[in-house]
Amino acid sequence: MLDGLFMLGAGLAHFLTPLSLFNIAWATLLGIVIGALPGLTATMGVALLVTLTYKMAPDQAILCLMCVYSGAIYGGSRTAILLAIPGTPASAATTLDGHPLALQGKAGMAMGLATTSSALGTLIGIVALALIAPLLAEAALKFGTYEFFWLALFGVVISGQLTAIDDPLKGYIAGILGLLVAMIGMETLHAHQRFTFGIPSLGGGVDLIPAMVGAFGFAEILGVMKRHAQARIVSSGDRVVPKMADVMRYKWTTLRSGIIGTFVGIVPGVGEDVGAWASYAAAKRKSKERHLFGKGSQEGLIAAETGNSAVVPGAMIPTLTLALPGSAAAAVLIAAMFIHGIRPGPLLMTESPEVLYQVVAILFFSTLGILVFGLTLTKPLVSVLAVPRERLMAVVYVLCVVGSFAITQRMFDVYVMIAFGIIGFILREMKYPMAPLVLGIILGDLLDLNLRRGLMLTNGDPSPFFTRPISAVICLVIVFTILMSIPAVSKRVRALFTRGSSQATG
Repeated sequence: MLDGLFMLGAGLAHFLTPLSLFNIAWATLLGIVIGALPGLTATMGVALLVTLTYKMAPDQAILCLMCVYSGAIYGGSRTAILLAIPGTPASAATTLDGHPLALQGKAGMAMGLATTSSALGTLIGIVALALIAPLLAEAALKFGTYEFFWLALFGVVISGQLTAIDDPLKGYIAGILGLLVAMIGMETLHAHQRFTFGIPSLGGGVDLIPAMVGAFGFAEILGVMKRHAQARIVSSGDRVVPKMADVMRYKWTTLRSGIIGTFVGIVPGVGEDVGAWASYAAAKRKSKERHLFGKGSQEGLIAAETGNSAVVPGAMIPTLTLALPGSAAAAVLIAAMFIHGIRPGPLLMTESPEVLYQVVAILFFSTLGILVFGLTLTKPLVSVLAVPRERLMAVVYVLCVVGSFAITQRMFDVYVMIAFGIIGFILREMKYPMAPLVLGIILGDLLDLNLRRGLMLTNGDPSPFFTRPISAVICLVIVFTILMSIPAVSKRVRALFTRGSSQATG
């Protein structure tokens, strides 16, 4: 405990330098602007910025990327409140009560509550990150080849289950597509080339950054070209700094939403939007003012913003300790960490324990930045929303091309970006989620390598995958998750539980 507190203090002191504070300021502000502009997502912003931080020191690069990430998740509330258009998917739940408040002339108050709620949600997640991550990292040291295979599969399955709410099958299909893409190129055990179809450039596989920039960036450009122009901006002329009474009135909602968001973040590949909706649904179920939800409820707004912001530190728990991304943006952060020589995973607390506490310090400073910028620059940030999105998308396209080309200086990566952009656009039009696809690409190597390594260790005997205690538990959870996604099975299970509880009561 004392060692942890010492390293946390060292992490905070590490970033109390003029350069670090400058990077925190501009990166957090950039993240807020990215989140506020419809069509730009946190994942896209982080993916594009990875290429710009390539020459930076590792700690400063991760600092900038984390600040953009947390700032963008918060920044989406601007457009959600003023335009009823979520700036990022994480802010979709915010539109339900944020925009009605704006139409009532309370846009400033709504944005102030969103700011304080986001800050409090992040702080709750930060506490959980500092407490849970070291324990999870210690437990992860007991994981072997067989456990990591099931863990990778669980990440893809649960991401598909929770991000494709209407039809989990579409989430599973997207995840499997990602796994298939990860199989392309030279495999690591015997150096055989797979699925290259005679194309030499595919020998090294499909790089994550161009694929992600295409799936989230170029696909969004194509989507914007298809959609109609956005609505008129609503002004924010009322009080922005919220009253302490308004914040304290819903303190239990804030705490509950922060805890829900944190645990949603721990689940690999789920994301901030699920955290927001889960927190909003829990608040509505427990509220004494549920009749106001959807009509301008302050409690609903607080729950949504607290929940999505708490996911950010929560997502860093599996990202740092298991190398399993807690969200799509965290997947990009994993790639950035490897680029900069940082190896997330079970050995992180042994090899580089200071990294965990530096991430805690980064999130703390970015939260302060969100509070300062969110409460003082509300009106200037509103003017940013007046930029025509047609011009904005032209700039985004240039960044997509430059970002894809910059890391390896290969035109092939630009073609990969365009291909994944077109595929991503088609999948979005068919209501397939993007997060499982990207997570499949990330976890494909982990799944494939551990499957073949495990079979080699046992001369082809698959039984250890099912007989080792931890492996068996994760396998059963995966089977249960898939079965519960089948409507007939879930309906039957719920009926059995309802019948059993009614008999016990009787």
